[in-house]
Amino acid sequence: MPTFEVNDHKYEVDEDGFLQEPGIWNETVASDFATTEGVTDLTEAHWKVIHYLRNYYLQFGIAPMIRKVCKETGFKLNEIYQLFPSGPAKGACKLAGLPKPTGCV
Repeated sequence: MPTFEVNDHKYEVDEDGFLQEPGIWNETVASDFATTEGVTDLTEAHWKVIHYLRNYYLQFGIAPMIRKVCKETGFKLNEIYQLFPSGPAKGACKLAGLPKPTGCV
């Protein structure tokens, strides 16, 4: 199984770089993974999206549809792409410690 190492931390990841054990996620994990997505500084706006995704996943066991993310966080889709250049599925879900979404989020 591939591993991702950064800041003296080591994480097991899948072939796309998503965290294999969502249960070990914390804000340090998010900050570490941000480096892989071109996000240098996690702002309050980033955390709002990350925490929303994380809480939704913990409640329902899947990533929310992107329409729901936009509605619940108050961000437009283009704003989410500004926060997470690789997009809500790849970037935001990866930072939130979710498994790779199977469809669109």
